Amino acid sequence: MNLKIIETNRLLLKGFTPEDMNYIFENLPISEIKTLLGHTSDDAYQKEALKQKQGYSSYNRSFVLFLLIDKETNKIIGRCGLHNWNKEHFRAEIGYSMEDEFFKNKGLMSEAVEAIIRFGFNELKLNRIEALVGVDNVPSLNIIAKNHFTKEGVLRKHYLLEDTYVDSVFFSLLADEYFTTK
Repeated sequence: MNLKIIETNRLLLKGFTPEDMNYIFENLPISEIKTLLGHTSDDAYQKEALKQKQGYSSYNRSFVLFLLIDKETNKIIGRCGLHNWNKEHFRAEIGYSMEDEFFKNKGLMSEAVEAIIRFGFNELKLNRIEALVGVDNVPSLNIIAKNHFTKEGVLRKHYLLEDTYVDSVFFSLLADEYFTTK
């Protein structure tokens, strides 16, 4: 494995590709996989194992998943990355989650998102980064606004959340817009 490491003020972001994940699941014992990927429960491991079994990438799509590691505690606290990465069209969707409640509302996800956006445009040479955010997810909407994404519309009943279909707000950030604001 040749992991991509991004360092911010308070975080280390450790990046995994589909090839890295396949290697991990094909060669490491479950206990080591859980530790390496920061799974805090068997359920979290099972969800990841199912994604691996079903195939992380397909046809012309790929991803780069970064584990967020708090420098002070060396603990994996969340994930942030680019998925639905269409290499042919130079676009990807950003996704992120803070998995440890203690680290929420401290600006850490904003720090990670800014680094991933920079990585996407500078390293992957993306032309477009997209974001889909739940209409009631105020913290995520704030992160997207802070990073100058443009709202393109609302996808009605876009995803299933606890037996209810909810809307997603669709955003994008273009490379020329990003470089203009930096």
